[in-house]
Amino acid sequence: GERSHELMGPASNQWVRDVGAAWYAGPMADRADDKRATYQDVLDAPEHLDAEIIGGELRLSPRPGGPATSVASKLAGELIPPFNDGRGGPGGWIILIEPELHLGEEIVVPDLAGWRIERLPMVPEGAFFTVTPDWVCEVISPWSETIDRLDKMPLYAAAGVGHAWLLHPRRRSLEAFRLHGGHWLAIAIHRGNVQARIEPFDAIEIDLSRLWANLPLPTRAS
Repeated sequence: GERSHELMGPASNQWVRDVGAAWYAGPMADRADDKRATYQDVLDAPEHLDAEIIGGELRLSPRPGGPATSVASKLAGELIPPFNDGRGGPGGWIILIEPELHLGEEIVVPDLAGWRIERLPMVPEGAFFTVTPDWVCEVISPWSETIDRLDKMPLYAAAGVGHAWLLHPRRRSLEAFRLHGGHWLAIAIHRGNVQARIEPFDAIEIDLSRLWANLPLPTRAS
């Protein structure tokens, strides 16, 4: 079933220990000097790396591994027909894979993001989005977990993103969060091959076993 905890302070319960995150506060501290990374730094980054600006620093990350890429693609396949296209669902969303978000001076690329149609009636012509999404999803790779949880989640909260999901392919888990008072409220964690209605896409039931299909078996090191 669902369990909800507002992550406001140091880890003090089993749920928090399980997911490996102590708390998601509000805005992160920016760099105090004038050496903030710029969009030009992102454009100049090596093409084989993902470039983001978080807290004023340029972050370069490897491209997602096969399991993360597969899970992100399958989740898009579950959500886009009913919510983006209105086929078998209510529609009313624009859902995109790896959009470049410019949230103030921060630049991030979530694995997926979605906007309610009343807030983003059509996609912009440019290469990036300045309208804060209503939902983001990060699919965790072994090298991305710290950045996703401890850097990008507070950034999304500070920007006013309404909901966030964290998917962990090797653990076969999905964690769902709702923004509440500027902090993330953990509303559900689902593991394994379950069917669930998950905010903000709870109008339909998602079969999580489809997300984990064709993945290598998890190892103890995962």
